[in-house]
Amino acid sequence: LPSLPYAYAALEPHFDAQTMELHHTKHHQTYLDKFNDAVANNPELTQLSAVELLQKLDSLVPAEIRQKVCNFGGGYVNHNLFFESLTPSQVEPSVALVAALKEHFGGVQEFKDAFTQAATTLFGSGWAWLVLADNKLQITTTANQDSPYSLGQIPLLGLDVWEHAYYLKYQNRRPEFIAAFWQVVDWQVVLKRFEQSQ
Repeated sequence: LPSLPYAYAALEPHFDAQTMELHHTKHHQTYLDKFNDAVANNPELTQLSAVELLQKLDSLVPAEIRQKVCNFGGGYVNHNLFFESLTPSQVEPSVALVAALKEHFGGVQEFKDAFTQAATTLFGSGWAWLVLADNKLQITTTANQDSPYSLGQIPLLGLDVWEHAYYLKYQNRRPEFIAAFWQVVDWQVVLKRFEQSQ
């Protein structure tokens, strides 16, 4: 399980320490453990990264374990992306990222508004994403632990809107959790993923 580059309490008051610790050490760890169990009897799959398995889910992963790899491999990778995208030391988006968001969404605030709308209105458990697809920045959502990688997309920023991500602090107030998310986004990580995807 990857260590977080910040302490569990570092994102206070936006994300509370207890939720961060449970989210990382229990939920994230469980996805990793069950993912490893799912591929344990297929040594050829263990030679590939989790991202590669999700990208080639239909072509490489045997049908009998495909849903487990989707669920648990997706949960592992999605959470990696999520935790890597957070920082206690937020800086404004770079000029290059601002330009890209303006080109595709009209501006940074317009992007945030559209992303917030997608995350708020997603029914049930899942994720809101900023992805690169067909050389365009797009906002999308996935249910459960489905991964953009399995849809041919490159995720640049993801928000976990499963209740386990926010219920201790925000209870049923998902919009407040989403608003808090914008206070801890690591825009430098988002830019790095965007540049690497070009």
